[in-house]
Amino acid sequence: MSPNTCWLCKIFRAEENGINSKVSLEEVLQWSQSFENLVTSKYGPMIYKTYLKTEHSDENIEFWLACEAYKKITSQRRRTSMARKLFRSYIQPQAPNEINIDSPARKAIIRNIQEPTQSCFDEAQRIIYRHMERDSYPRFLESQFYQKLKRSLQTNGN
Repeated sequence: MSPNTCWLCKIFRAEENGINSKVSLEEVLQWSQSFENLVTSKYGPMIYKTYLKTEHSDENIEFWLACEAYKKITSQRRRTSMARKLFRSYIQPQAPNEINIDSPARKAIIRNIQEPTQSCFDEAQRIIYRHMERDSYPRFLESQFYQKLKRSLQTNGN
């Protein structure tokens, strides 16, 4: 068995994390219809993130998911704390997981970081969404990673 097959088996082995027994063929097939279907499905974001880790580019989906969580925060104190964490991790120059956004979006976040609103990261999140939709999502659909998952579910009749 090749190294590529081994890591795929490890990720999807039912006794390790139950993905194969939980994700349905219907869900996996819907991911190929649109990027929105992938990122809003139950298991899509986790599986997509696992794929992106193989490309060493999972910071985009991590940022996008963190923004989704950020928008749900109602406490201003928690929002401020989370905004600063997002800024330090993804936005500031030389951040450990720096994302590729344009200067106007970065400057808008810097201006708003002291009193962050629920929509503080919306523009950056939109930019990252478009990057993923145009770049890594098509590669994901063509990847052995996605194709093997789909075939394994078709074979198992899930």
